[in-house]
Amino acid sequence: MSTDGTAMNDLLARLDHVTRRFGDVTALDDVSLDIRPGQIVGMLGPNGAGKSTLLTLVQGLRRASSGTVELFGGSPQDARNRRLLGCTPQATALPETLKVGEVVDFVGAHFESPVPRDELLAEFGLTELERKQTGALSGGQKRRLSVALAFVGRPKLVLLDEPTTGLDVDARRVLWDAIRSQHDRGATVVITSHYLEEIEQLAERVVVIDRGRVLEDDSLGNVLGRVSLRRLTLESDFIAAIGELPGVVGLETGPAGLSTLYSQDSDALVARLVTSGIPFRNLSVRGATLEEAFLTLTERETV
Repeated sequence: MSTDGTAMNDLLARLDHVTRRFGDVTALDDVSLDIRPGQIVGMLGPNGAGKSTLLTLVQGLRRASSGTVELFGGSPQDARNRRLLGCTPQATALPETLKVGEVVDFVGAHFESPVPRDELLAEFGLTELERKQTGALSGGQKRRLSVALAFVGRPKLVLLDEPTTGLDVDARRVLWDAIRSQHDRGATVVITSHYLEEIEQLAERVVVIDRGRVLEDDSLGNVLGRVSLRRLTLESDFIAAIGELPGVVGLETGPAGLSTLYSQDSDALVARLVTSGIPFRNLSVRGATLEEAFLTLTERETV
């Protein structure tokens, strides 16, 4: 039985103490994870965190070095267990001479009840490209088609690995809307990203991965509270004292007195800094990147 009472045979995918090594490199380190029906799970982490490796294990493309991976209650290597799985890898490869509509028909022919071509193309904003050869598509258009194909067979579980990489803002939002619609019709979705906004727009549950380890597995609100940081840069000859102020969760010292602070509440930290009387100059504040936020989170986890 899982921790929330879901029966094991109701799980769509399960990793139990899974480690995956590539030579001397440990890509996943003792990871346990359950994917339950009806969720959009956001898998968040910097590049190289282990997100893509985890998805390839669930897809059966690789085997775990140790531990157990299950897909629909069986081995991911068994093709019968992959019939209700849809996926989009990071790298997009399409037959260049086939037209977009032909590719949709070709992939859909492998399933008993595929989504009709016109319906799928409309939902993913591809109708105008139906008669265009895939070799003539832009990188963003190929990406949208690749994501659409993951849903053509009406899968129960869909794995999307960095699905909006290379897309502009409008195309990204079209995909977000389409993913939500597919989820509303019953698809469970796992989406990896290093875009905080993307996970915030889509996910109900967030799994934070860094250096092959699961740091967080919680609701969206709880996880965002941990990784949403503000970055403050300033110059001071008394940076050690500033680093002791309440609200500082990370500190990096640089040359010539230039230093960087991280805080979850930059307004409160600035107020404390001003009232402390500690001399400083050239203060600037911006949102931390995810890489910066995860680095700070990881340092806190390993203290």
